[in-house]
Amino acid sequence: MKKTLIGQILSDKMTNTVVVTVKMWKKNRLLGKRYAQDSKFLADNPMNQYHLGDWVKIEETKPISRRKHFKVIGPAKRQ
Repeated sequence: MKKTLIGQILSDKMTNTVVVTVKMWKKNRLLGKRYAQDSKFLADNPMNQYHLGDWVKIEETKPISRRKHFKVIGPAKRQ
């Protein structure tokens, strides 16, 4: 099953590639406190369709390059 994530585009300076930041909520096992953790992913952006600040849905794929293993599959609602 492919992993899908929703995040905001942080940078679109590369050709056909965007940097997407995804906020994930985690829970501390000992204290039970919840905290937010941000992760950055490089995603394939065919035809440079999405730009800085857009909310997008990304899906895991086979490795496209050394660090890029996600692709943008469409726009998403803001979270």
